[in-house]
Amino acid sequence: MTFRLFPLAVPLMLGLAACVAEYSKSEAPDELRVDGAESRREVAFAGGSAYLPPGERRKIDQWVLSGSIRPADRVQIAAAGPPGLAERRAAAISSELLRYGIVATALPIDTVPANRAVVSIGRYAVTLPTCPNWSQSLRYEFTNALSSNYGCANATNLGLMVASPADLASGRPFTGIEAQPAASAVQRYLTDRVKQPPAPTASPFAPSTGGGDSGGGAAGGAPGAATP
Repeated sequence: MTFRLFPLAVPLMLGLAACVAEYSKSEAPDELRVDGAESRREVAFAGGSAYLPPGERRKIDQWVLSGSIRPADRVQIAAAGPPGLAERRAAAISSELLRYGIVATALPIDTVPANRAVVSIGRYAVTLPTCPNWSQSLRYEFTNALSSNYGCANATNLGLMVASPADLASGRPFTGIEAQPAASAVQRYLTDRVKQPPAPTASPFAPSTGGGDSGGGAAGGAPGAATP
């Protein structure tokens, strides 16, 4: 007796194919959305001077205190004047912002009003994907394709951990590293002259250990530590 299975196999394969729905990642995106806006403000200098007047310092303080500039913003500075003067003016503003933990970089623009500096503030916000995403059924998955939830956790973690959302929009220019401090640190390590960290200051909320000051500790670090 001979069994003919081929006529039955074709309808069975067609039925299985009908159960596998086509799926596209566009139906369940797992990418971060980054939205941003840019604003610009001006700082005034005296003619030929890189000194930041007190009124302009207060203006910068007010920007920070009002939330117009935040550490997570991308801040860039361009100053008018000859190259050396422009660099010192930008450094004066950058130093003032650095007191609040705001790091500024150079703004590559050529048109700056005379005796002025332009401070560009780029603010970005990250929208996380909707996770977890199990919109795709995994009961009949025969295509060996990625699931709807694939990559959701990684994208969410990246959006939550990034310190500056502007870095998701574009990278920062590489300005090189300071070779001298790095080489000096290696030299101190090789010659056993590592600088000790400053002695921690006791917290006013720390529990008292009693006994008062015994005067046995050294003020400049651990006893016997080598000085650079």
